[in-house]
Amino acid sequence: MVSGKGGTGKTSFTACMATLFKKKVLADCDVDAANLNLLLNADVVEEHNFVSGHKAAINRDICISCGGCREVCRYQAISEDYRVDGFSCEGCGACFYRCPAGAVTFAKALCGHFFVGKTKKQEYAVFAELLPGAENSGKLVTAVRKKALEIALEKGSKIILTDGPPGIGCTVIASLTGASFVVFVTEPTVSGVHDLKRVMELSRHFKLPGAVVINKSDLNRSYSNEIVFLCLERGFNLLGSIPYEPLVSQAQRQAKTILEYAPDCAASNAIRQIHRKLNRRLETL
Repeated sequence: MVSGKGGTGKTSFTACMATLFKKKVLADCDVDAANLNLLLNADVVEEHNFVSGHKAAINRDICISCGGCREVCRYQAISEDYRVDGFSCEGCGACFYRCPAGAVTFAKALCGHFFVGKTKKQEYAVFAELLPGAENSGKLVTAVRKKALEIALEKGSKIILTDGPPGIGCTVIASLTGASFVVFVTEPTVSGVHDLKRVMELSRHFKLPGAVVINKSDLNRSYSNEIVFLCLERGFNLLGSIPYEPLVSQAQRQAKTILEYAPDCAASNAIRQIHRKLNRRLETL
């Protein structure tokens, strides 16, 4: 599931699909702000370090204070008393190779963690946490997806439901690579239509089949109609439209999906219809 922009209801929709699909593994690839595990009330059963890139450090017992490292550092990451600011250091290694005393170490950096959780239905969800200021989020997404695939193969799960990050950047590309099908969750707003176009182009670039879900579709009928025409113009099917439902927020505060909290409301009925269409589409792949 991708959206092109944040706030479209992508995670809420993914959580609903998680309650309807059987024999699946969940992967939250929004490593900068994972929240699918919160909505599904997943308890952590495994924790793994994510190590990527390098960071410099200076051993003051060996350092001769020659100033060479500060000369070559383009990021002003080394202070006057020869200490490295980990947030400013880009891991280029220039100081490591320049130091005549061998006082600079260049070890791999801890950039975050990824977790395996079990939901209240005892199903597996993989999610991650990128440390503040850390880079290589695309690689962390790949680590999440790889772990989800390992669990799916081990447990005989038929499907991996991926909650992708917003935007069209590195993390989104890492989330889409190798996917069988893409669901675009959008909203009837100016930014919703604009960013849907961008993520559609990204999907077409990687030759990935996909379909569109319009969330909060009754908030602006004009833009909802524009999204329908956009689907026809660009060759993507419309899976369905979900009307705005204020009870969604109440459901989330209780760590429930709208299907669990208000199973008979119009939004829940629309979501079940979308699931049936999506399930039939996936069976043809």
